Order: sequence, then structure tokens, then C-alpha cells
Amino acid sequence: MAIRKKSNKNPPVLSHEFVVQNHADIVSCMAMIFLLGLMFEITAKAAVIFVTLQYNVTIPATEEQSSETISLYHYGIKDLATIFFYMLVAIIIHAIIQEYVLDKINRKMHFSKTKHSKFNESGQLSAFYLFSCVWGTSILVSENYISDPTSLWRDYPHTLIPFQMKFFYILQLAYWFHAFPELYFQKTKKEDIFRQIVYIGLYLFHIAGAYLLNLTHLGLVLLVLHYFVEFLFHISRLFYFSDERYQKGFTLWAVLFVLGRLLTLILSVLTFGFGLARAEDQQLNFSTGNFNILAVRISVLASICMAQAFMMWKFINFQLRRWREHSSSQPQTVKKKFVTAKGKTSRKERENGINGTVTSNGADSPRSRKDKSS
Repeated sequence: MAIRKKSNKNPPVLSHEFVVQNHADIVSCMAMIFLLGLMFEITAKAAVIFVTLQYNVTIPATEEQSSETISLYHYGIKDLATIFFYMLVAIIIHAIIQEYVLDKINRKMHFSKTKHSKFNESGQLSAFYLFSCVWGTSILVSENYISDPTSLWRDYPHTLIPFQMKFFYILQLAYWFHAFPELYFQKTKKEDIFRQIVYIGLYLFHIAGAYLLNLTHLGLVLLVLHYFVEFLFHISRLFYFSDERYQKGFTLWAVLFVLGRLLTLILSVLTFGFGLARAEDQQLNFSTGNFNILAVRISVLASICMAQAFMMWKFINFQLRRWREHSSSQPQTVKKKFVTAKGKTSRKERENGINGTVTSNGADSPRSRKDKSS
């Protein structure tokens, strides 16, 4: 899959510029090696670990539950290999969206450097959030998590999960891990690197925590809720860059952002303070994947609350900055209108003054002629 950025210069092979310009081609070749490994018997066993999901458990059919066998999955160390392969796939898809969609729009819109980077960021994240929301919602509907909220904590630990849910978590971890090399490939500014690392680290910490602590049901609901609100923000920012008069999307996002934070806290408190706290088995057991003890519940709930508080703090600062920009732009507009009106008045006065000067210095006025005749 050849994905190359057009450039008149040919940088030296394996130099910094060469890797940045051709990183999608390099990563595509790496991913192709794993796919070719599936074709040979010698390497197929190793390649399967990277390409397909591991740790499947087949549950035989029973007359009471189902007439077909069910394949469920749990996690293990081999998942790191699968995450690495799909991290390569995420880098390739990132480059495709960047070159064939976002770069073409940037050429037409002629954005500044600041808007150019923000537009690219919002374009990539809005596509990812939309894809994750649709996929996550389909899992919630198929597994009846929306109609039955008690499924968030019932039958914990959720060590065995269906194929769609495990694949969802694998791709989530792969996407956010791919964001680290993208900081190098996209030539992120030094002052923005720390902010991006914190942003990526928070996602990885909470997604990996839900996956490893067998809280996949609650994690899926909270991710879909959070991704939907973030999608509204980034899609509103894309419309704002195309037309700065567009502000309605930010208003809707602000309302849903606050509601999303409240709903996240409510679901978390219900799960850890009500559901899991009343479970019969509250002993730490690594073999069965049971982490339902008081210390873990308090730690996870505190982590979620701190994340929500951090996002609310960033949200308040963002709204204050927008309010200051809006309030500072209004006096300038009024001042421009006042100067324009004043300029028109002074122009009329100058015209009247000129007419009076011409009358007094040029031809005699009617009154002066009358005085002369008398």
C-alpha cells in the first residue's frame, strides 16, 4: 500500500525526513510481513498470535441456553502481540485519512499553521470517535446492556467476553498506543507534546484498567458515552474552522458534556457503591479474575472521579477563554462602527466647509452683491 507525500526533495535514506515522509510505506511493509507469515506452515503459528484474537473458550450447547456452541474470550500476555499488529494498522489508516481526506481539504481552505494542526487533530479524532460510537453502541444493543443496567455488575467477574467486545478493547488500546509514534510522524510541537502524552495516557490507563480488572461492561458504556460527547466537540470544531460564525455546535456540546460527566459519575457510583459492594464474593482472587475488594473499588472510583474533575476543570477554562474572546471582540466591533459613523459626519462637515470657503473666496454671495449695489 503505497502512501507517499509529494515532495520535490529526496532526503537521504533512513534519515529523519525520510522516515517521516515514508512512514506509512515502512509500516505497511511491516504489517505485510505478518500477513505473509500466515501463508507458510513454519511461520503460521507465530503470525496467528499477531493477527487473530487469542485465548478463546468454546462453551458447548445446552438445551436450556442455546442450541449452538458459543466462543468466548479472556485476556492474556499474547494480547500484546495482537495490540502491536493493529497498532501498525492504525498508523496506516491514520496516514490514509490524512493524505486523501484532510490534506485535500487543507489545500482548499488555506488554513494557518495553528488551524492546520487543530483541523488535522479534530479530523482524525472525529473519525475514530464516530467509528467507536457506532461499534460500541451495536455491542451494547446486542448484549442488552442498555435495557438491563444491572448487567454492569451482575455476574462479576466478567472474565469471559464475546468476540466483538474483546476485539473492541484490542483496537481501542492499539489506537491509543499508535498515538505515541504519531507525535513523531506528525512533527508535533515541543510545547504540545506533554499535553498530548497526558491526554493519551489517561485513555490508556482507564481502558487498560477496565480490560484487566474485568470491568469491561462498565468500561464499554462509559467509553461510548464519552466518545459521543467528544465527537460532537471535534465535529463542531471542524465546522467552526470552515465558518467561524458557526457556534451552535459548541453550545450543544457544552450541555451534553456536563450531562455526560454527571451520568458517568452516577453509573460509577451505582456499580462500585451499590452493585459490587453487595456482591457475595468479595475476596481477591487472581486465578478467577475477581478484584472485587474494598481497596480496588475505592481506587477505581477515585480514579474515575479525578478524571471527571480534570475534564471539568479543562472545560471551565475553555469556556472562560471563549467568553473572554467573545467579550473582547464586541467592543472592537462597536468602536469600528463608531469611527465609521464619525468619519461620515466629518466628511459632510468638510464638504459644507469647502462650499462656504468657495463662496466667500470665489464669486460674491447674494448678500455681498446687495451690499455693493447699495
